[in-house]
Amino acid sequence: VSSSDQMLNLSRIEEFIQRKMSLSRIPGLSISIISPDGAYSRGFGFRDVEKGLPATSRTVYGIGSITKSFTALAVMKLVEEGRISLDDEISKYVPVDIRPFGEPIRIKHLLTHTSGIPALGYAEAFIRGSLDLDTSWLPVASADDIIAFMRGSEEWAVSRPGERFFYLNEGYVLLGRIIERASGMRYEDYIRKNIITPLGMRRTYFDASTDPDVASPYILDREMRHVRSRFPYGITADGGILSNPLDMANYVRMYINRGGGIVSKDSIELMEKKHADVPDKLFGDDGYGYGLMITEEFLGRKMVFHSGSVLVHTAFMGYIPEREVGVVVMCNSSGYPPSFIGMYALAVAMGEDPMKLKFIKEDEIMERLQGIYETYKGCYRVCVRKRGGLLYLEYRDKYTESSSPLIPVEVNEDHARFYTLSYGRRIDVEFSISERVEMTYERYKMVRSGSCL
Repeated sequence: VSSSDQMLNLSRIEEFIQRKMSLSRIPGLSISIISPDGAYSRGFGFRDVEKGLPATSRTVYGIGSITKSFTALAVMKLVEEGRISLDDEISKYVPVDIRPFGEPIRIKHLLTHTSGIPALGYAEAFIRGSLDLDTSWLPVASADDIIAFMRGSEEWAVSRPGERFFYLNEGYVLLGRIIERASGMRYEDYIRKNIITPLGMRRTYFDASTDPDVASPYILDREMRHVRSRFPYGITADGGILSNPLDMANYVRMYINRGGGIVSKDSIELMEKKHADVPDKLFGDDGYGYGLMITEEFLGRKMVFHSGSVLVHTAFMGYIPEREVGVVVMCNSSGYPPSFIGMYALAVAMGEDPMKLKFIKEDEIMERLQGIYETYKGCYRVCVRKRGGLLYLEYRDKYTESSSPLIPVEVNEDHARFYTLSYGRRIDVEFSISERVEMTYERYKMVRSGSCL
């Protein structure tokens, strides 16, 4: 690829990032794009809005559940050293003998979220409670607290181990304790000694409170204003690592290079193998390996990836082994998914049109459909507004207001069909998209006349 083509590609990615940040009001974002030719890294927006401090390629963010790949990597290293087996029952290492439908949970079941126990909600309760977003309070500060919390949870099981995928943060907390028992070291010390330090990740932490370049955490309130918050420090093995794009580029390269001296190529490929079918598919074939998600259908190629969120910091890591390209995206709030930004960047980095990604194309079209729609001579007006991944039909007058989600049926560049529900009735909503956008809703034909306030 010529240097002019590279500049054009980077410009396209940067324009996309800034537009999405503006629309979803993300304060700051940092990205690294890894390729055989090197890495592109930079920051966008603010790491600290109040002080006007910019985000950079060195800014530190929490990576949330991307931490699970570190935990899984540590497990694979211990397996290679003969200290544990993937078939070991977890009761061999932790004092909790949960047996869904009478069968033991094994280490491989925790790695693949197939213990048979659905999400128990500890992480959600802990994060929301520590950020003062909810009145509930779950005092869990250690793996021992989680072990106590989980006792009796086998009554909550819905399948036998190995049968069904249920994303279970608690399972990775237990894996952290298993790593400690098998290695004789604190989880954090083991990860630092065997992964972080060998990869030269000098500013990757479990506590970043002394680093001068940490992204301030923000929550967006109902009016989309930035509310400064705090980082939910707590249990680490399921989501507690903080890092920066430059360090994480080293981490992604380790996978692309098939282990990079941390573990063997065989262990990396075992981590990247689909061991569990994932029900909520983005690509149609999504599966979970060991601490990693996998699809074979990312523009016809295999992509390995994982997202992370602690609400006030969000992140995405993804790479294409065949093309030796990867990306890391990190933000200091929730908002537009960093996974979409990362996949957009991966597509462009491979020379592909990101509009071939169905979810990117549909999201772009739905953004264009936002606005005020009115009937003949403006007699009746409604607002179509995008929130999250859906469009909403909103009506407001002096005393009342309503908001109904529009469920997509078919979304194309010139025509889009949705439906909504009203008192048990399904109502079709159709858009005709050209120089002017028309909406047919219930008995009305409406024309877009402006932007929603």
